[in-house]
Amino acid sequence: MRMGPAELVQAAAMARRFYLEGKSKIQIAEEFGVSRFKVARVLETALERDLVRIEIRVPAELDAERSDALRARYGLRHAVVVESPAEEQEDAPDPENLGEVAADLLGELVAEGDVLGLAWGRSTIHMAAALDRLPPCTVVQLTGVYDAGTAERGSVEAVRRAAQVSGGEAHPIYAPMLLPDPATAAALREQTGIARAFEYFDKVTVAAVSIGSWEPGISTVHDMLSDEERAHYASLGVAAEMSAHLFDSDGRRVGRDLGERCITVEADRLRRIPEVVAIAGGQRKAAAIGAVLRSGLVTSLVTDTAAADYLLTESAAGVRPALERADPDGE
Repeated sequence: MRMGPAELVQAAAMARRFYLEGKSKIQIAEEFGVSRFKVARVLETALERDLVRIEIRVPAELDAERSDALRARYGLRHAVVVESPAEEQEDAPDPENLGEVAADLLGELVAEGDVLGLAWGRSTIHMAAALDRLPPCTVVQLTGVYDAGTAERGSVEAVRRAAQVSGGEAHPIYAPMLLPDPATAAALREQTGIARAFEYFDKVTVAAVSIGSWEPGISTVHDMLSDEERAHYASLGVAAEMSAHLFDSDGRRVGRDLGERCITVEADRLRRIPEVVAIAGGQRKAAAIGAVLRSGLVTSLVTDTAAADYLLTESAAGVRPALERADPDGE
C-alpha cells in the first residue's frame, strides 16, 4: 500500500531513532505512543519501500562475500579474501598484499602475553615486514631457514621484526630447515639456542604459516631436494607442503621420513596451537591450499580471489571443518 505523507514522516523519524541514534524499539514505541510491534512493522516497511538503505562497506581490496563463504565452507575461524592482482603472473609467488592484510589480522588476533610462532615462507616474511602493531608478546621461529646464508633476510629477520614491533622476546633458529640426514638434524635440535626455541613450541598461541604446492618455485622443500627425492615424494601423491610437512590431496600426511631430517615444528604440536593462520594465494597454490585445509592443522586463512574461487567450487568430498582440528589419518 502507498504510504501517505504522515506515514512517511513517521517512518523516517522511527528509522532515524533506530538506525542512527541506536534507540531500541521499545524506546521508540514509548516516544510515539504505539506498540513495539507497530514500530517493527514500520521499520520493515521502510526497508521494503527503499526509505532506508543499509550499505555494508569494506575496503575495496577485501572481498567480504567470498571471505564469509570460504569461512563457512571449511569451518574456518577467520577467512580473509583479498582481490587478486589485475594481471596475475602464472609463475608469481603469493601476492604481496596478502602479507599486508595478514599483518593487520595478526594485530587483531594476538593478545598481550601470547606466544607468536612464525614459520618460514615468503608470505610470512612479507607479513612480518608489514607489521606495525602488536601487543607485547614472545615471538618464536617454528622452522629452520631455507638457506642459512640468507637468514638475515628471511625467517630470522621476520622473528626479530615481529619482536621489535611487539617489544617482546625473540627466539630465532639459526639452522637450515633441511639437513642431510636424521642424525644431523637430531644433533642440531640439541643445541642450546635451537632447543630453547623448541621449548616454546608447546606455548605458542598464534602461529603464521605458508603453504606451497609441489612444484619448482612454489615449495621451498621441493627446491631443496634432489631430483631423485622429488620423484620419490611425488610418487607418494604429495600435493602440498607446509612447514616441511607433506600432504596428499585429501590432507593426509605423506613422506613423514622427511620430517626426521628437518628443523620444524611437529604436526601434532601445530594441531594443538589454538590459532594457526595460513597465508597463501594464487591459482598455482589453490589445490595445495585446499589439501592443507583438509588436514585440520589450520584454523584461519588469508588468501586471494583466484584461490578462493577454486576452493569454493572444488568437490566437497573430504572437506573437514578446520575448527574440529580433525586429523584425516585418524591419529
